[in-house]
Amino acid sequence: MESGIKRHHKTAIENLVKEYENDNRFPALIISGSVAKKCARDDSDVDFIIVASDEEFEKRKSKRDLFINRTDLCNYSGGFVDGKVINMTFLSEVANHGNEPSRAAFEQALIAYSRLQGLDEMLNRIPVYPEKERETRMKSFYSMAFIQNWLMGEAMRHGNIYTKTRAASQLALYAGRLILAYNRILFPYHKWFLQSLEKSPEKPVNFMNNIRSLLKEPTSEKADNLFQSLKNFKPWGVTDHDAYMWFMTEIEWSWMNENTSLEDL
Repeated sequence: MESGIKRHHKTAIENLVKEYENDNRFPALIISGSVAKKCARDDSDVDFIIVASDEEFEKRKSKRDLFINRTDLCNYSGGFVDGKVINMTFLSEVANHGNEPSRAAFEQALIAYSRLQGLDEMLNRIPVYPEKERETRMKSFYSMAFIQNWLMGEAMRHGNIYTKTRAASQLALYAGRLILAYNRILFPYHKWFLQSLEKSPEKPVNFMNNIRSLLKEPTSEKADNLFQSLKNFKPWGVTDHDAYMWFMTEIEWSWMNENTSLEDL
């Protein structure tokens, strides 16, 4: 077992292996999350990904039974193992066109057991930044940050607390995602977002302080401090007019391409 993993988490992993290793329905078990990254707290759960045979995966998918959550495999207070059931096709699709959080879920993942040839190679292909999409994403993130900074000014002008708090979190998100993309760091979804951003080697001066200050007290001044630090960090190749046009065609009119986000349905 890997060093750096707490003893009670190792025990839970050993129990997981004993439970599923000889089950032909599950040819591989992958440990992920904070335990695999060796940054788990004492009370952290053990995240895992279990690779099922195609037959077992389809059976579980039809029953909407793709989660495994158990407390009986842990010997520490409040402990549980939390797993997702996938198959090799799923892994191949993530490697080929998975979104960033799906890719990031496999960063530093550990194979607890495997009867699958080529699983190591497959896992190495997954947590890689999608280079061919990087420039387009950075321009989109910059445009969204620009719009959210503008919206913060409008929210302050109208005294709209909902728009103010939303613009602050959205500006923090897209400014941060731009810096992650610039550093070729996968967006790990919201729970680990700030931690990943903190580790980004290249970012504007006082960037993290500006984000935290804005989130703590959303104002147009703090929003502009964050956005201007981003704007002055490097030339992003996006004019103000470009940003407005991008928002109108790609966000407001996204329904025309049948690509409407959940919040805009």
